[in-house]
This record gives sequence, C-alpha cells and structure tokens, in this order.
Amino acid sequence: MSICYVENYSKLSDTPFGYTLSMLSGKWRLVILYFLYEIETIRFNELQRKIDNITYRTLSKELKAMEKDGLVVRKEYKQVPPKVEYSLTEKGKSLYPIMEQMCAWGYQRKKES
Repeated sequence: MSICYVENYSKLSDTPFGYTLSMLSGKWRLVILYFLYEIETIRFNELQRKIDNITYRTLSKELKAMEKDGLVVRKEYKQVPPKVEYSLTEKGKSLYPIMEQMCAWGYQRKKES
C-alpha cells in the first residue's frame, strides 16, 4: 500500500499527493517553473514574453502565490527604473524531476500516437 493511499487521510488534499498537486495546480505553474528552471534568474517582463498568452495580472498573481508557497524567490533592486528578478528556491527546483518524468511520459506516448 502506498504512503499516499487515500484511506490513510480524511480527504485528498491532506495526502502527500494532494500537497504535490497544490504546488503544481493551475494552468500556468508548470510553465513558469519550467522557464525559471531553464533560465535560472529572469525579470518579470522577460518571463511574460517567454510565456505566450499570459496576462500581466495572471503572471503577477501566480508568482506571488508561488512565492508564498516557497517555490519562487523575488529579488527587488532599489534603483530607477525598478528592477525585479525571479528565481526558484531549492523547494521549487526539487519539482523538476517530476516535470522530467512528465516530459518522458509525453515523449513516449506521443510516439505511440
């Protein structure tokens, strides 16, 4: 039996699987994580340009939530014009193997299609 087995918990969100899903939930989180992992440190506008079709508001909201979850670090430089950079925390970087497995799964299944 898995440590994530639902009967060990009162609801899915209490399980380790549910926690992992909450870190990866939403339309944009995996995309943001991907670019932050690949580029390492990036400014807001550059990240928005890399992610096609994401609004300023949505990206800002996602980055704030990811910062609150401990996945992203926001570094603000006191200068004019203001400069803000984003990068992954160690916790954020630790999600990359999951993303690699998703990529491998997609690569294999796409070949089968």
